[in-house]
Amino acid sequence: MTSTASNPARADRPTPRQTGPVDPARAALLRAANINPRTGLATDYLNHFNEAIMLLEMIPDMPECADDFLVWQPLSYREHFTASNFGARDLAIEAYDSADTVIRTEFDNLTSAMTSILTAVGAAMREATQDKTRATLAEQATNWVKPLVALAGGVINGGAEADVDYIMTH
Repeated sequence: MTSTASNPARADRPTPRQTGPVDPARAALLRAANINPRTGLATDYLNHFNEAIMLLEMIPDMPECADDFLVWQPLSYREHFTASNFGARDLAIEAYDSADTVIRTEFDNLTSAMTSILTAVGAAMREATQDKTRATLAEQATNWVKPLVALAGGVINGGAEADVDYIMTH
């Protein structure tokens, strides 16, 4: 496991860009695997962050859940799918690696921000001695991370502009 959620493109490994419409057979394969054919990204990765949010939301009412949150570890997109039982995990990783670099960079920036927040809050919770302090940290983190998860979901789903483009080309 690593402490960052993003894995920037490596200079020694060219990153193909998806340009133009996706081959219909490939699009069907990606859709069947719950991978957006326009972006090459899967919402399943957001479950990793939603798990942390769920644990944070429980801390104000059940302070003992802080220990559960502190066990949460950041995972990159590739690490998440490699470790998951996701049926099409290899396809998800390949589609991510083939995604347009602009889309992937925007997505990676959002997931890196979420990872940084959750990691910093975890460190602060380890130092906190009062349940009230942990509850405040949990509430703050939830307020910061939830909108980022929504933005990342928008990137995965291609956003409104991509929907218009898709409709106009089909």
